Amino acid sequence: MLKTPEEIKTMREGGRRLAAVIQALKEKTEPGVATRQLDRLAYRLIHGAGAKPAFLRYRPAGARHAYPYTLCISLNDVVVHGQPSGRVIADGDLVKLDLGLVYGGLYVDAAVTVAVGAPGRREEKLVNATKEALKAGIAAARPGSTLGDIGAAIEKTVRKHRFTVAEGLTGHGIGRALHEEPTVWNFGKPGSGAKLVPGMTLAIEPMVAAGGGELRQLLDESWGTADGSPAAHFEHTIAVTQEGPLVLTEI
Repeated sequence: MLKTPEEIKTMREGGRRLAAVIQALKEKTEPGVATRQLDRLAYRLIHGAGAKPAFLRYRPAGARHAYPYTLCISLNDVVVHGQPSGRVIADGDLVKLDLGLVYGGLYVDAAVTVAVGAPGRREEKLVNATKEALKAGIAAARPGSTLGDIGAAIEKTVRKHRFTVAEGLTGHGIGRALHEEPTVWNFGKPGSGAKLVPGMTLAIEPMVAAGGGELRQLLDESWGTADGSPAAHFEHTIAVTQEGPLVLTEI
């Protein structure tokens, strides 16, 4: 699913708009705010940016129902795909904001973890380690490298900080659809897997648990850690270019 330079340019503009929306959501992620308020804000901001929500009414393979919200918002031990609700954010919560949009017919996707108020020391270390793992994975996405190099870089960083990659959750190709080939694992063997070539666009997204990596699926189809330990998630959409990885989802 290689993209043309023109498509990558469009995705870059969409990515800038998505990054601005996420920044606005981060600023509103504070104690006393209900998660559904952030979902409503995300919907308004995306439309105000001249784009469309990518997650709203999206039904991935294997899901029982189409997703009914704009924003995935996952708290504490919930890793991904948490649904907005009347749950009010509290001091110390780890809030994962995962959001995508469609601009010019092309998809971009990004995620951040917000440590609200005064998180514990372990939670703060977890957030920083996951952010570092994303940076390492992106740095490995160079022409001539492999998908295994990306996963190995992420896994090495996570293990260095004595945390665990969440099992079974992956990044993915993206662009003309929200989820495209290839699957981008958060672990791997250097030099293994498909080679990276210019024109690839990937959503790289380490999801990391403070405890064990085993997960459980909840009634709303979100995924939480089996042992109840906190989790963090960061994601960028990137393009592989001749000059190296280009992050598309930043201002």
